[in-house]
Amino acid sequence: MLKLIKEFKKKDFVLIFVSVLLILFQVWLDLKLPDYMTEITRLVQTEGTKISEVLTQGGYMLLCAGGSLFSAFIVGYLISYVSATFSKRTRKSLFEKVQSFSMEEMKKFRTSSLITRTTNDITNIQMFIAMGLQMLIKSPITAVWAILKILGKGWEWSLATFIAVIVLLVVIISLMVIVLPRFKIVQKLIDNINGLTRENLNGIRVIRAFNAEKYQEDKFEEGNDVLTKTQTFNQKVMSIMSPCMYLIMNFLTLSIYTIGSSLLSNAGMFDRLDIFSNMVVFSSYAMQVLMSFLMLAMIFIMYPRASVSASRIREVLDTDEKIKDGNFKDDTKVYGEIEFKNVSFKYPDADEYVLENLSFKAKKGDTLAIIGSTGSGKSTIVNLIMRFYDVTDGEILIDGINVKDYNLESLHEKLGYVPQRAVMFDGTVNYNIGYGKNEVPEKQIKKAAKVAQATEFIENMPQKYEANIAAGGTNISGGQKQRVAIARAIAKNPEIFVFDDSFSALDYKTDYVLRKELKENIKDATSIIVAQRIGTIINADTIVVLDKGKTVGIGKHKDLLKKCKVYKEIALSQLSKEELENE
Repeated sequence: MLKLIKEFKKKDFVLIFVSVLLILFQVWLDLKLPDYMTEITRLVQTEGTKISEVLTQGGYMLLCAGGSLFSAFIVGYLISYVSATFSKRTRKSLFEKVQSFSMEEMKKFRTSSLITRTTNDITNIQMFIAMGLQMLIKSPITAVWAILKILGKGWEWSLATFIAVIVLLVVIISLMVIVLPRFKIVQKLIDNINGLTRENLNGIRVIRAFNAEKYQEDKFEEGNDVLTKTQTFNQKVMSIMSPCMYLIMNFLTLSIYTIGSSLLSNAGMFDRLDIFSNMVVFSSYAMQVLMSFLMLAMIFIMYPRASVSASRIREVLDTDEKIKDGNFKDDTKVYGEIEFKNVSFKYPDADEYVLENLSFKAKKGDTLAIIGSTGSGKSTIVNLIMRFYDVTDGEILIDGINVKDYNLESLHEKLGYVPQRAVMFDGTVNYNIGYGKNEVPEKQIKKAAKVAQATEFIENMPQKYEANIAAGGTNISGGQKQRVAIARAIAKNPEIFVFDDSFSALDYKTDYVLRKELKENIKDATSIIVAQRIGTIINADTIVVLDKGKTVGIGKHKDLLKKCKVYKEIALSQLSKEELENE
């Protein structure tokens, strides 16, 4: 929890300091009340006291109570502001940190866990700061000040108060030992519930198609039941705190008055007034001491969960990114050239290489295609180009510069990436095609849509380019999503296009026309095409054939048919000999 203090700004510390001063003032006012009460008690028992004197002391008590209330209101506002702005900054820091994560870090922290950390965990800390910070400042000040006030009032009463405080501390510590480990479990169980919910929402069509609703309900119910039982146990244990507190407070009051009655019965006539006054004062201050420890107890209730949440947030913020940002910015004279030099790669913690000793080159304006069976490492090549992972051995050069040396923003500015699964964002067609740019001219968006063969279905939508696309593209088809994703890359106007099996959802006619339009409209750009279809890559300048992560053939279509057995097998599995000969 203390590690998150560095997230506080100078202004926050100023506001906290002002709050401390106001709390000091508030505590002073609260502790003045028993003094006025003592004076009223003395006046009532003194012969010849005027009612105006009693009312004057009562007026002072009202002023103290009003001043304390006003101070509490200001402190509440200041601390709430500090907690809200702290949460805002922490949430932003967490979001920015996750944005910088590579695929390796994303696999380490599950998506559901990152969502919980960004929402529930930060809310826990905000609540602790908003409520706990006030108690943390006020309770020790009140306790120390009240103890100083009652020193010398009677060792018997002091002993009773000391015993009550010790019993209270034993109760608090015992409860914390039982509950603290379970708070850590709770946050992980919330992660699990988040994950189950996301799985159910993302896979709703498949779940319904296979009549698996009952299975998903049982799966969720199991996770929900474990979370509920853990939470219920924590609440049951912590609920012991309140009755114990009131029991201790009432026993202390009873002890003070019992001791007081004994002292009064043994005192002389002239000492009884002082003893009675001391008993009234001591009773009030003793309650203040216990209330201080009660506030500390409330902090102990809130702290474990906030502490666990802080550790989870700190874990993300302290994670060292594997993909380091380079210093090189784009000032090369060569544009659109990409080269793999003896590239090998294996995933973190894996024993075997996914790619081994790959070497090939694409010059500006070339179309380089990558094909191979499932699991041969095609998409891994795309991940390495985009620097979602870094190569284990060898190097990847773009415009003659190692991708590791590039500033990531400059590198990604050079690349137009179309992923295997087209990603759509909640917004208009214009927003999705022009995504990543603050302002993309409408003319450029329409041209990109035309090249991507998306114009027809966009124009048929009620609001055309202002039509809304739902998050994930749930209101358009797979082929339409792919065409919008391709249009997005074209609108970016990059040096190098990276198509990761981006034509798989298109029919053969649309695929053919789209590739023809691409060839005519982005002829100055280099294209890297990962594909399963022979028809998609048949006219590529260079085709790289992969098998189990190794290069088994590089060349043009006709040459590979003659020289590469793997390529020929893939081709014959899709097209007949006659079709291949005609091609």
